Amino acid sequence: MSDELIKEQYGAVLILRLNRPEARNALNEALIDGIGHAMSDAENDPRIRAVVLTAAGDHIFCSGMDLREFAAGGTGTVSAEGKAGFDRLLQGEVSVPMVGAANGTAVGGGLELLLGCDVVVASENAKFGLPEVKRGLYPAGGGTAIGTRIPLAVALEMAMTGDPVDAPRAYELGLVNAVTPPEKVLDAALGLAARIAENAPLGLAAVKELVRLGVTDSARAAERNKELQKSVFSSEDAKEGATAFMEKRKPVWKGR
Repeated sequence: MSDELIKEQYGAVLILRLNRPEARNALNEALIDGIGHAMSDAENDPRIRAVVLTAAGDHIFCSGMDLREFAAGGTGTVSAEGKAGFDRLLQGEVSVPMVGAANGTAVGGGLELLLGCDVVVASENAKFGLPEVKRGLYPAGGGTAIGTRIPLAVALEMAMTGDPVDAPRAYELGLVNAVTPPEKVLDAALGLAARIAENAPLGLAAVKELVRLGVTDSARAAERNKELQKSVFSSEDAKEGATAFMEKRKPVWKGR
């Protein structure tokens, strides 16, 4: 794992910290590869029940693509596995619950990272935007799907003007779930992640997939609901949940 991405364990929660503060935590190929591999590792480790994605520094969560590296033609350092894991994150398809902890401003690819998260806690000083059109580009990493999170007219305004919104406005729009003072962002995100991680892994994966599909493809959501209902409701965890309720104790999940 590159020093540009720091991993920490907090109980059942994995903390991933973007660590390029000198470059505004911009996404270079090494960081993209590291994030992608971390997604695969989290999905394959039953001890990890939730992931918090945050960044070093006090002002910038992520400024998006590393334009210097992009202009130079890239380095070719993103592996196939890293690219696949990173793409799953951007598409909201990582099976482990993802909590964004936006310690500062997130624009371009930085906002796309947060859109890939399931819930987001943001600093009251943060701003959020999709400035790609100002650079001759467009938000190709999932940013154009922002209309699934906020009203269409506002999504189009943000994407077409490239202008950001501040944290209070982002909260009003439903782009983020909570706004806190900068020094409390990570603690709030960890608290939220811990509450999520207490729940049954199979049920969490199911609701994450179905809620997202319900917004983008209701027909497919109905199909998957039938499939998942059979597997989740017949699982050992489903029996454990009922038993623990009757015995008035906390359930012990096995993820099967």
